[in-house]
Amino acid sequence: FPRWNNCSAQHSHTPRTMQCTMRNSMLNAQTPGQARRPAVCRSSARDVSQTAQVSNRRTVFAQLAAVAALVSLQPSAALAAGGLPVEEVKVLCDAACVSSLESIEMVTLPSGLQYRDLTVGKGPLPPKGYQVIVDYVAMTPNGRVFESSIQLGTPYTIRVGSGQVIPGLDEGIRTMRPGGLRRLYVPGPLSFPKILKAAAGRPSVPAASPTVWDVALRYIPGLEDDEDILSL
Repeated sequence: FPRWNNCSAQHSHTPRTMQCTMRNSMLNAQTPGQARRPAVCRSSARDVSQTAQVSNRRTVFAQLAAVAALVSLQPSAALAAGGLPVEEVKVLCDAACVSSLESIEMVTLPSGLQYRDLTVGKGPLPPKGYQVIVDYVAMTPNGRVFESSIQLGTPYTIRVGSGQVIPGLDEGIRTMRPGGLRRLYVPGPLSFPKILKAAAGRPSVPAASPTVWDVALRYIPGLEDDEDILSL
């Protein structure tokens, strides 16, 4: 039986300590009835150290994988309360503004639409058919935001009186002036005629249910330009 000198490069893919164990077993199997032959090679301290290092690395990798799996399963805190991400929500009416709402006169229109003017704008009212540039934050009555141009980072263009938006929002904008900020309380009949289904970070809004809108009228293209020219 050919001897392996110091666990040579043969079977190099087999760990050194395993090669020694395999060789010792095979030698003793070849000499039945005789005294056990001395081991051809023994595991050195270096072999044991290398094996321990490999084992430790595998343990660390397994622990890291387990931690990563747990993190990926945690629900996103950003979607708390079923609305837009709490820590990222931008508003038109902040906490101080909300606390002052009760001191602002509530206006009720014959349609049932109600509003409070947080800031009264200046300039012309938007005529029917004109486009207006607005920012808005739309909420359920309990304050859960379901849509926001502020969140998207782009103001919204609406053609007044065209049926482009829900009736309550359209009616509320038509009596605003540029620079104005208004909170609209839209009753169910003037709100969404169909259910607004829930989406990622957005609560469901039932059909014909009341909604609340903070609306800032930024600009009336064309009309304000004409007013500026006439004032020169």
